[in-house]
Amino acid sequence: MKICETLKRKDVGSIGIGAMIVFIAMVLVAGIAASVLIQTSTKLENQAMATGQETTSEVSTGVAVFDVLGYSASSGAAISKLAIGVRPRAGSDGIDLSQLYVELSDTNKKVILNYTTSFYAEPDGQDDVFSASVFPDDNYAYGNASNTDGSMFGLLVVEDADNSMSSSNPVMNRGDKVYICINATGCFNGISERSDIWGLVVGEEGSPGAISFRTPASYTDNVIDLQ
Repeated sequence: MKICETLKRKDVGSIGIGAMIVFIAMVLVAGIAASVLIQTSTKLENQAMATGQETTSEVSTGVAVFDVLGYSASSGAAISKLAIGVRPRAGSDGIDLSQLYVELSDTNKKVILNYTTSFYAEPDGQDDVFSASVFPDDNYAYGNASNTDGSMFGLLVVEDADNSMSSSNPVMNRGDKVYICINATGCFNGISERSDIWGLVVGEEGSPGAISFRTPASYTDNVIDLQ
């Protein structure tokens, strides 16, 4: 009987030690699992916040085209210059126009234009937009250029209350209005009557501004409202 009681006491001790080892192991496993879950959830939260911010910026930011003007030097002459009026969309972040590009097509040719610092102006009013030296490689008024450039565009600032724009850092923000100035002779050798023109004004992020118009059957005025 004494031997049996001794064995029973030993068995109870072994079971207690084993249960404790199992409990400790379970605690360790649960702690490791919890740590992994916390790290994963934190990473997912940060990624979700970054994605949300990028999505908000992508949706709210963008370029709006509010005006497209063309210039024809005389009756019957092709349009030699384009001035595309742009502004930020409502709620848009600042838009760096030096990183913006313009796509244009006349059904036969497509051009992509980038900004050049050589053709930039911030006038206090402008007596004649199309005589300003903001049309690339057109240093003469009214399309009588010695040479033309169909790969670049200039900028004519119309409104910039906070002075956020400069030739080297043209950042357009709320309230700013700018004309993108294009030498149409360089792009398409001029734009004739009844021509279909379309394209986009594309910034680094956000919605692009759409350009789409058909030129009139005849040019009776020098300045033509196209869009």
